Amino acid sequence: MLIVQKYGGTSLADGEKIRSAASRAVGLARQGHRIVMVVSAQGRTTDDLIRRAAEINPRGSSREMDAYLAAGEQLCAALTAMAIGAMGHPAVSLTGWQAGIDTDGCHGDARIRAIRCSRIRKELERGKIVVAAGFQGLDPDGDITTLGRGGSDTTAVALAAYLKADKCQIFTDVDGVYDRDPRIYADAVRFGRISYDRMLTLIENGAQVLHDRSVELAKAHAIAVEVLSAFTGAPGTIVGDLESL
Repeated sequence: MLIVQKYGGTSLADGEKIRSAASRAVGLARQGHRIVMVVSAQGRTTDDLIRRAAEINPRGSSREMDAYLAAGEQLCAALTAMAIGAMGHPAVSLTGWQAGIDTDGCHGDARIRAIRCSRIRKELERGKIVVAAGFQGLDPDGDITTLGRGGSDTTAVALAAYLKADKCQIFTDVDGVYDRDPRIYADAVRFGRISYDRMLTLIENGAQVLHDRSVELAKAHAIAVEVLSAFTGAPGTIVGDLESL
């Protein structure tokens, strides 16, 4: 089985959490599954990078900001690959462009145009866990672009689509999709399953558990996406076509 897993920044905020995610991936790989991990920048790294850039030039160009911000995911991808290696399993970290992600030229809010999957497939055939930096790609001019906040979700769903993955999982700091924020409302209700359109409506109303473009992409390619806790690994919420689930 080919599984694409995405880990958000809070799920990888420190060494212990990176090792936990790495351990989950290694466990699946040792069961015979092929694993592609998509990672966000650790913790509040992106916010910290934006703050530091503003201290240098509060009106820095969008091109340079993309080149700068993409480093956060790249650092996390390399650390995660190192953690996997320390557990005795081969792994390789790939930037967005090494993973073959082509985007349009809209800096700071780019859209994925295509993914050339040959490098990822080659690494998987070698038995490696692939750790891809989320949120980024390369535009037609060869410049680094970013996909907007939450864009690692879209990276994961796009990779699942182009690789024809058997499963796409989004690991986060909540255990699924709720009708409202469970960190604020004690009586929030968790969905076991939810349609693409209902999920998009929740996002329009302020839910931040998934990037809207990732849901649109999942709907277009009929990919079921599971949202689940990175800390428990318990079954979460399946976002998809309810008639086929």
